[in-house]
Amino acid sequence: MVKSDSNSLSDVHESIDATRQRKGWKKILAFIGPAYLVSVGYMDPGNWATDLQGGAQFGYKLIWVLLMSNLMALLLQSLSARLGIVRRKDLAQVNRETYPPLTNFCLYVLAELAIAACDLAEVLGMALGIQLLTGLPLIWGVSITVLDTFLLFYLQKKGMRAMEAFIIALVLIIGISFLIELFFAKPNVGEMMKGFVPSSLNDQALYIAVGIIGATVMPHNLYLHSALVQTRKINNSEVATRKAIKYNIVDSTIALNAAFLVNAGILILAATAFFYNGHSSVARIQDAYLLLESALGTSLAPILFAVALIAAGQSSTVTGTLAGQVVMEGYLHLRINPWMRRLLTRLLAIIPAVIVIAVYGEAEVDNMLVFSQVLLSLQLGFAVIPLIHFVSDKKTMGVFVIKPYIKIIAWLVAAILVFLNVRLVAGEIIDVLSESGHLLIKAIIIIVSLVFAWLFITMTFYPLYAKRKTRSSEGIHGKVPQLLNLSINPFQKIAVALDFKTLDEKLIAHAIKQGNKHAAYLLLHVVETVSASFSGNATDDDETRQDAERLQAYAAQLKQMGYTVETQLGYQHRVEEIVRIVNEFNADMLVMGAHRHRGLKDVFYGETVNIVRHKLPMPVLIVS
Repeated sequence: MVKSDSNSLSDVHESIDATRQRKGWKKILAFIGPAYLVSVGYMDPGNWATDLQGGAQFGYKLIWVLLMSNLMALLLQSLSARLGIVRRKDLAQVNRETYPPLTNFCLYVLAELAIAACDLAEVLGMALGIQLLTGLPLIWGVSITVLDTFLLFYLQKKGMRAMEAFIIALVLIIGISFLIELFFAKPNVGEMMKGFVPSSLNDQALYIAVGIIGATVMPHNLYLHSALVQTRKINNSEVATRKAIKYNIVDSTIALNAAFLVNAGILILAATAFFYNGHSSVARIQDAYLLLESALGTSLAPILFAVALIAAGQSSTVTGTLAGQVVMEGYLHLRINPWMRRLLTRLLAIIPAVIVIAVYGEAEVDNMLVFSQVLLSLQLGFAVIPLIHFVSDKKTMGVFVIKPYIKIIAWLVAAILVFLNVRLVAGEIIDVLSESGHLLIKAIIIIVSLVFAWLFITMTFYPLYAKRKTRSSEGIHGKVPQLLNLSINPFQKIAVALDFKTLDEKLIAHAIKQGNKHAAYLLLHVVETVSASFSGNATDDDETRQDAERLQAYAAQLKQMGYTVETQLGYQHRVEEIVRIVNEFNADMLVMGAHRHRGLKDVFYGETVNIVRHKLPMPVLIVS
């Protein structure tokens, strides 16, 4: 089966065959995996900061917020998986074919902000874990996190199953670590159960609660899950699709409940060790680490804490990059090398982290972690509402459209999320507007608020009233055009860039094949000697003379065969000179060689072919 470029995560699309006949648990195991990659985003270091603050400041009071967030996450992730399984497209792709371009661009920017916020939490969490274990300054730990780019690169080469196994192993490390911690902590079960009963929240508790929701129900995970389920190859039948939906719900239930237990474990540990021991002011991961030994009476507790923190950061960084790939490809149809994408994402997180640590010191790290989760929560509505629209659409989902009662619950969840976020943001805006005397700041806040309001209204109501876009059947490259005009004019002027290596004869042969004897040819070579860098076309050193003589010798041989040939030397700047000479010759085509070096060799020898072909508005024939 040939894979289309328009597939989500095309490198691993349908790479795991779930169509083969299996018995018993093996049928489910074929589908197990995607939700675990998603679940690590629910237990990343950002969750730690909000869970620790929630437990230390409010005891067990916010456990019900965690439980509610987990139920929300389970519902939304199952809807995301359903969308990917039924339509074989991810959320970003469906957004792109549904909404107008400007709305899509805004949604893309918000999705990238969510990924950057998540990656910021992962960077800070891993750096904190490294610092707690080794004593290394935090700013150095942040810089070291760049190296995990290479780990992701290695895992991608090994395939989806290897990546899923790696993530599950890290999840087990986190879970076992906190299970041991809770064994030492011995929480009060009676008081803990009271935390499952919903209670009113003051402003400070609401801020932490919104952070917990933002850390639990992550917008980029909705994009990611709809793509990951497509790594399983399934039959197109209704029975096979229903089975895939069923088993992915099982996968999501197991994985997200594991994430809930980890988050609840962190909050309960903080409540038991700090809140009920008079340390309610603990708000920093570093403080929690330092106090754990005395609070739990064992030196193993802080070590387990730090190890689990590193595992949480490392596991979630893999899925953050995959989510970034899904978002970029889905919205922009732009593909870049995975390692480049990872490096860019990581740098976007590292730069603000380094600036904050350098300017404000390490004391602000935990506040930055909580802020990153609140920022994530603010993006939620912009991912959740389109998702609910799409899985409620009978025209595209067919018999797999969600049932009315699920639709009602989903919209209720979306309303709760939007209400909490609007209340939080409105309070912050009112405070800033009342305290700030700068008209420019007030104007910017008002404009940004209006833009968000416009985007929210468009995103919410456009699918209800606007006509469906016809792009849904076009794929990534648009409709297949009719091939009605396949004739091209013969090439009249062909330039050949020579570098006087063994490839010269081959280059000239290819050029002659394109134009035969009715075309005029230009043989060119760029002199890059030291003299050429200073004197340009006035250069008259021995190498320049030899280069000119070689061009003339080639030309003389071709003229004897009946070809029309000119020659010209360029000087110093290889790319600029090739482009200049070819344009001055008014060439219809350029023939040049590629020596197949890449990576570090491009740094040493220079990268010519790619730059030249992008600068010339004509066919460029690359001969290897």
